Amino acid sequence: MAKAKRVPKVESIKKFEVRAKLANFHLAKAKSALRLEIYARGIKAGELQVGRGSLYWSGHNRKSAKRVAWGRFADMMDRLAYGD
Repeated sequence: MAKAKRVPKVESIKKFEVRAKLANFHLAKAKSALRLEIYARGIKAGELQVGRGSLYWSGHNRKSAKRVAWGRFADMMDRLAYGD
């Protein structure tokens, strides 16, 4: 009886990685937010800060963050998911 050939394992390359930092679990106080750092193939793509009133996005090499209110964010996601 012949032995079965072993198939070598192929290392998968992570396309995206997200690291989370949470300062205050309940997000009840001002200045408390969930911070998500997004990496694409090991290079930082941007940072998303999620708070009670809005969220902020700062891109790869941006010094200031762009504020997006929750209502506007919901509209943007609806357009992306369902079209106009």
